[in-house]
Amino acid sequence: MKLIFFFLVVGAGVFAVKLFLKGRSNLRRRELLNTPFPQAWSLILKNNLPPYQMMPPELQKQLREYIRIFIGEKSFEGCGGLILTDEIKVTIAAQASMLLLNRKCECYPKLYSILVYPSTYVAGARDSLALPPTDSSVRLGESWSHGAVVLAWDSVKGGAMNFRDGHNVTMHEFAHQLDQEDGRGDGVPILGTRSAYSAWSRVFSEEYESLQRKTEAGKKSLMDKYGATDPAEFFAVATETFFEKPVQLKKRHPELYHELQSFYLVSPDEW
Repeated sequence: MKLIFFFLVVGAGVFAVKLFLKGRSNLRRRELLNTPFPQAWSLILKNNLPPYQMMPPELQKQLREYIRIFIGEKSFEGCGGLILTDEIKVTIAAQASMLLLNRKCECYPKLYSILVYPSTYVAGARDSLALPPTDSSVRLGESWSHGAVVLAWDSVKGGAMNFRDGHNVTMHEFAHQLDQEDGRGDGVPILGTRSAYSAWSRVFSEEYESLQRKTEAGKKSLMDKYGATDPAEFFAVATETFFEKPVQLKKRHPELYHELQSFYLVSPDEW
C-alpha cells in the first residue's frame, strides 16, 4: 500500500512539473508573439525570400509568428569562424517555417540547435561538440534526429534568393526533421490521419522507383537525382521541388503534388 502511495505521489509530482513547464513555455510564446515583429526582419524577408511578398496576408502573418517562435526557442551557433547575424537567423527560420504553415503543429519540437558554417564544411571536422562524429565528407547541410541541424550559410542564402531552381538546402534538412519526428527517418512523416498512409506509401513508392530508374538510365528528371538515394532523401528532395517548382511538379507528377499538398496544406503554385 505504501509503495502504491509512493508511486502516486511521484506520478503526481511529475505531472505537476510537466504542467508547470508547459505553462512556462506557453507564457514564453505569448510574450514572443506579443512583441512587434522587427522592421529589420521584415526587410530581410523581402530581400532574401522572394515568395514572401507573393503569399496571402494570412500566410505572411503565420510565417512571421513561426519565425518569432523559432528564433526565440532554438539555439543558433556560428561555426568555422562565422559570426551570427539577424540576417542568418531570419533567413534560416523563414525557410524552415514555410514547412509549418497551416499545419497547426509544433515548431520542430525535437530540434534544439542550428549550427551554421560560412560555406561547405567537412563533416567529422566540426568545432562543436553538439553533434556526433561521422564520416569525413564535404557537405552543405545535415539533419540529426537527436536535435540538431547543420547548414552552410552561402548555400542557405543562395537557396532562398534563387527560389525557382529546385534546390533548397534549408528546406531539405528541415524536411528530414519532420520525417524524423516519429523516431524514424524513412520518408514517411507523421500524417494527419491513419488512412492517409496507404495513398502516401503507394504514390511515394512509385515515384521513388521511377526516379531510381531514370537515374540509372541517365535520363533527365524534374527532381534532383539525389532523391534516388533512399526514401528519406526522396521525401526531402520532393519537398524542395514542391516549394520551388510547384507548377512543374503539379503538371508532371500530379499524384505526388497532391500528397505533398495534403501534408503541407499550402499551394505554392499560387504564389
